[in-house]
Amino acid sequence: MRIVSLLPSATEIVCQLGLREQLVGVTHECDYPPSVVGLPKVTNTLIPHDASSHEIDLLVRERLKDQRALYTLDMPMLHRLQPDLIVTQALCDVCAVAEAEVQQAACSLPGQPKVINLEPTCLEDVLQCIRLVGEATGWADLAEREIGLLRSRIEAVEQRSKTMAARPSVLLLEWIDPPFCAGHWSPELVQLAGGREIIGIATQRSQTTTWEAIVEADPEVLFIACCGYNVERTLQDIPILEAQSSWESLRCVQAGNVFVVDGSAYFSRPGPRLVDSLEILAHALHPTLHPLPIGCKPATSLFPSKQKMTAK
Repeated sequence: MRIVSLLPSATEIVCQLGLREQLVGVTHECDYPPSVVGLPKVTNTLIPHDASSHEIDLLVRERLKDQRALYTLDMPMLHRLQPDLIVTQALCDVCAVAEAEVQQAACSLPGQPKVINLEPTCLEDVLQCIRLVGEATGWADLAEREIGLLRSRIEAVEQRSKTMAARPSVLLLEWIDPPFCAGHWSPELVQLAGGREIIGIATQRSQTTTWEAIVEADPEVLFIACCGYNVERTLQDIPILEAQSSWESLRCVQAGNVFVVDGSAYFSRPGPRLVDSLEILAHALHPTLHPLPIGCKPATSLFPSKQKMTAK
């Protein structure tokens, strides 16, 4: 089977199932596992590489008005690759190639490859996506084994969190300029990790919020996981937060409980590493209760010298 992935998360799922050698094409954003980096790229982006966060937000909003995606297919490359299976999504209107374009492309390809859509909105949905890919590729049994391993890790975090006497209020931002509260699976991750998300709503889309709403919510802990950004790129936007009125008065800032995490690698990719995201969150919230997963870097604290989070 010749597989083309149109999602970084789908690429990770395919490789988790041991099908790297059957993967013949990926997106321009697929970078994990490292073995996929050299594969042919079947997508292009309209986002300038040097665009600021504010400029990216404006571009996204403009494209949404016309229901146009920010990514396009490289049709000549797709014809050369001749895939049997295309894994795509219909969840986000702008963060991947539009579903209609993928279906149209599939109909024009020799043999008309099978297309499967992944549309997770919660952690359980992510596990079901692994099952769907496993069934589509003929590796259903292996998919069930991987799901079982991931589920056991999720349940371990959940059981440890149940011992907490109190849960800190948490805000997880997935964009800074303008601020976006995280939706979909992120509030669920916060809950499982031993916190209480106070703005974002589980299974709902991420929403623009205001600085006034953040100040009013006054979270005890702030996580910043900018969609598509790694830690280094996210840190470049921290001065935007620091310039806001009342930044210094927030409880999370006064207590030193502000963390930056890799949104690109973890929180904005609904694949197997979303469980790593859960464990990273849990460790940051309650470091003496939740161990950090092997091979993962801890969340980056903006104020390590005055951090006050402790497990209860």
